[in-house]
Formats: sequence, structure tokens, C-alpha cells
Amino acid sequence: MRYEAPLSVEDAVATLAGQAGAHVLAGGTDLLVKLRSEMIEPGMIVDIKRIDGMKDIRTEDGGWRIGAAVSGAEMSEHAGLVADWPGVVEAAGLIGSTQVQGRATLAGNLCNASPAADSVPAMVAAGAVARIVGPQGTRDLAVIDVPQGPGKTALEPGEFIASILLPARGQRSGDAYLRFIPRTEMDIAVVGCGISLSLDEEDRVSAARVSLGAVGPKVMLVGDAAQAITRRVLDEAALSDLAAACSAAATPIDDKRGTVDFRKHVAGVLARRAAVIAAARAKGETA
Repeated sequence: MRYEAPLSVEDAVATLAGQAGAHVLAGGTDLLVKLRSEMIEPGMIVDIKRIDGMKDIRTEDGGWRIGAAVSGAEMSEHAGLVADWPGVVEAAGLIGSTQVQGRATLAGNLCNASPAADSVPAMVAAGAVARIVGPQGTRDLAVIDVPQGPGKTALEPGEFIASILLPARGQRSGDAYLRFIPRTEMDIAVVGCGISLSLDEEDRVSAARVSLGAVGPKVMLVGDAAQAITRRVLDEAALSDLAAACSAAATPIDDKRGTVDFRKHVAGVLARRAAVIAAARAKGETA
């Protein structure tokens, strides 16, 4: 197995194009597990961390562009990013142990294409966009469209994600991500829910995005749930309608970690709680 560490995007693309079955290394938390368990036998590992911009967090059009090799720990230490998108940062901070969070990245979590990924529902709720580079050039793709199913993505051969863009937050806006796990930490989500919303001056929801994870073959954006609270104050009736829409949208499976009925119920519960947190943050309250 060869190891390459290109210094430019162009060199990385050329290296990947010249080697079938090559794998990209950013944080490596998923890749190394697959290597050690012999799930994959790549002919080449292409380490992108030395490429300019891959470790950067920078402002762009009022939002934040996050390099593919930026770790969750580095995100949590960036005051501006935390202030604008606390839900996304918190979701990234739930991936694995403290040691893992020092390596794990948004792009890697997305490319692993697990339906239970923690950062993906939060990114989907935020309206995040992945910048993809490859032999045909550069293209932007909404994060919701990157996973195609368990372990499958929309990336073409030779392509990799170079960065993630979190858009401008907007006034009186907030986000939140919550998950349910059997243990207190270091577990994968049985259900995850991300919500991003904006409030008008009368505290009615003017815009919302609601996403669910671990209740289908890929993370889903639940339009009916967003519609259930739009143009409404988040009172008990609105929150109940939100919960009902999320429970109805969930299409989980029965397994040892949770039944279908349990997961559908929890989807609604988490949506209620995440919406309350997101609304409090939109108002500038502590949550």
C-alpha cells in the first residue's frame, strides 16, 4: 500500500485519478477502523491534510467555510463558528471519544455515509453545502444529497470533499442537534434530530429546517415538520404538531438498539426539545 501526501488540490486529484481504489485520509477515524478490521484493502492512501486550506476555518459570504481536515475539537475552539452554528459544532463534538474528536472531521463523517452519523443531520438542518473536487473540476452539492444510502455517496471516482460551507446564519436564528443513545457517551445515535430556525419580531417561526438521522437509510430532511411550525409561535400545539410530523416521517428498522415504535416516538421527542433549544438561541437566550 502506497502513502501519498500531495501539497495541492490538483496534485491530489491527479494522484487519485491515477490509482483505482485509492482512499482519502483527512482525520482517518473511520478509515483506520476499516483498515484494521480488514474491511478495505486500498492500494493507496492519499493524505490531504498538507493541502492549503484543508485545516482552515474562514468566513465566506457571511457564513463559514470549513476545510475537510478541520477536526471537531478545532471547531469547538473557534468562537465565531460556535456563536453562529452551535448545533453543528455540538454534533461534531459527539463523534467518539475526546481523542477521536481531535481527529474526526465533518467531511469524513459525511463520506462515511452512516445513517446514524451525528454531524450530518446538524449540517442538513443548517443547509450546509459540500465543495467537491475531482477530475472534472469543482462542484458544490448540498450535504443532504451527498449520502445515497448506507456506505454510499454521490461522489464520483477520483472525487473528494475539500470543504463544507455553513451559510450565513441570519438575524434571530438558531440551531440545535440532539440524539438518543443507550449509553451516556461514545455510542452511535438510535435517533438524531437537527433543527435550524429563524424567528420574526413576534417570535413566530419565519423559516425552519428539520432533519432526522438513524431512522432511515440516509439522513432525511423533513419538510412536513418544518411546515408544521412555520408562521407559528412554538407553543405546545406547534411543538406537538412538529413531533407528530417527525414521528410520521421516520422509517426506522427494528434491531437490538431500538424498535420501530420506540424510534418513531423518540424522533418526535427529540424534535420538540431541539426546537425549544434552537428558538432560545435565536432569541439570544442561553440554551
